[in-house]
Amino acid sequence: MEKDQKEYIQDKNLATEENIQTAKPQNQTDDHDDKKGEDKKELTLEEKILELEDKLARTFAEMENQRRRFEKEKEDAFEYGGFSFAKEALSLIDNFERSKNILESDEKLKGSDALKKTLEHFDIIYKDLISIFNKNDIKQIDSVNKKLDPNLHQAMMEIEDDSKEPGTIVQEIQKGFTIKDRLLRPSLVGVAKKIQEKATKTEETKENLETK
Repeated sequence: MEKDQKEYIQDKNLATEENIQTAKPQNQTDDHDDKKGEDKKELTLEEKILELEDKLARTFAEMENQRRRFEKEKEDAFEYGGFSFAKEALSLIDNFERSKNILESDEKLKGSDALKKTLEHFDIIYKDLISIFNKNDIKQIDSVNKKLDPNLHQAMMEIEDDSKEPGTIVQEIQKGFTIKDRLLRPSLVGVAKKIQEKATKTEETKENLETK
């Protein structure tokens, strides 16, 4: 019995040693493969320099773009800083024109010296306002007898007029203005259309009714 136990223990120890010996080369192989992978991933000095040059070029490009944006914002602030104020100031022009129209249409004042003098003062103040606007590059948009330009005009109505080409502005409802090269507000206008168009449609309607 004791002999059998000794032989069993010896066989077990031998098997354990064999397993350890066979396991060692496998671990060594894995470590070697990992080192190989690391060597492959590691960049050469030249590649590292190229990568750094690329990052620097991108950084400088971004800095240049930011500088240009800041310059543009600064120019816009200088050139158009009074845009909102100028737009609000247009209400002065509108109120002057409304007041003048109200006075001119007042039956009690018509033909009176008081009205004449008042309108003269209105015209002087109005001209001064327009002069101040012009000095600050705020200018009126030419409208009447001009072709409708969607960038400058806004059509509010069509007016039948055979003496004008269709799309020609024949009435200015509200003056438009620009500040430098920007639109401050569009002119509100009425544009001409052919009277014949309406007559032709009426004739076509009559013909359709007669045929039915």
